Amino acid sequence: MSDWVQKAEDQEISRLVNILDIKKDDNEKSAESADTASAAETSLLLKIIRKGLVESNLDLEIQRKDPKSPLHSVKTFEALHLKPELLKGIYAMGFNAPSKIQETALPTLLADPPQNMIAQSQSGTGKTAAFVLAMLSRVDTKLEYPQVLCISPTYELAIQTGEVAARMAQFCPEIKLKFAVRGEEVTPNSKLKDHIIIGTPGKLLDWGLKYRVFDLKKIRVFVLDEADVMIATQGHHDQCIRIHKLMREQESLENIKQYYVNCMNEEDKYNAIQNIYAGITIGQAIIFCHTRKTAGWLAGKMSSDGHSVAVLSGDLTVEQRLAVLDRFRAGLEKVLITTNVLSRGIDVEQVTIVVNFDLPMDVKGNADCETYLHRIGRTGRFGKNGIAINLVDGEKAMNICKYIENHFKKSIQLLDTGNSDEIEKIGY
Repeated sequence: MSDWVQKAEDQEISRLVNILDIKKDDNEKSAESADTASAAETSLLLKIIRKGLVESNLDLEIQRKDPKSPLHSVKTFEALHLKPELLKGIYAMGFNAPSKIQETALPTLLADPPQNMIAQSQSGTGKTAAFVLAMLSRVDTKLEYPQVLCISPTYELAIQTGEVAARMAQFCPEIKLKFAVRGEEVTPNSKLKDHIIIGTPGKLLDWGLKYRVFDLKKIRVFVLDEADVMIATQGHHDQCIRIHKLMREQESLENIKQYYVNCMNEEDKYNAIQNIYAGITIGQAIIFCHTRKTAGWLAGKMSSDGHSVAVLSGDLTVEQRLAVLDRFRAGLEKVLITTNVLSRGIDVEQVTIVVNFDLPMDVKGNADCETYLHRIGRTGRFGKNGIAINLVDGEKAMNICKYIENHFKKSIQLLDTGNSDEIEKIGY
């Protein structure tokens, strides 16, 4: 396979150099008219050229010793506690120490519990090797079905990623890889037993949805290579979003107790929060409101009653938001009141309770189940138990609560916040 891929790379270099020369001479075309396919091709060209330029041990060692180089590294691969076979494969590829992007990204990519990551680094600094190592490390070879999905914008990039994976896994023959690219065909409704599938968006969507040769809900690692190119291509953008939505939700509700409280109005909701605080020990809490106005009103009420409160909403600058989150993570404020700007993307181990002061709904006033999932997923992190409390005022809010309950097929129990014994029970 290596000879075939090398030949393809040589042919691709010649073709892309010609393309770039033609584009250089064509002064009539503006920068805005360059299509996304050429962006992907240029990225591939840079990777291939960079590979030829830096793949010498002497040059690599010189750059790794230079603190100003993006390849600079000070840590070892042994520190990542990899499988011995994978470590052997890394060394066989000529890697002696992680590059800067690998040194930064790999601890997160290999962490337990798994974490999501967006990484950016210049061409040739080792991004592909980093996410490929994470892919290979997450495979459970006892399970004979696809567990890892890697999407590339072009056939050539998919092949190149597959070659890196094959070389890195050369001492792990039990790990099976499959290409989902043009020229590769499958029998509809047959079942793939390969652990890793690397391919292009259209082909992967066909295989997973149309031909059903693998179950998207069983995918545990999802890699979007050249993400900037992907989101800039309308067809790829839509296909990738569709694939991601067909995969199983990454959040789990199993370790989160869910309750609802019947309330008359906002004042009644506030009294419910006060009773909950008086009845159980709370580490840190996040309270979600539908509007900035409500968030500001609630923050004022809680502050005046002696609670240490921070507010996060869309009218803050990025710097202000980061400052609020840093203080909350450090425990300087125990309560964070926010709008949907924080419904995902924050992991604070001390968050023990999430309160939906207003239930999430879309622009049409219907239940927004995805936002609900991400909201209450801010508690119960790192395998711990969490509590989610929904404050329900009126028939419409009750209907939304019931819809969410039916959607997730997970009971949301009634909580009487006027009963101190009931409140104490939810803390166990």
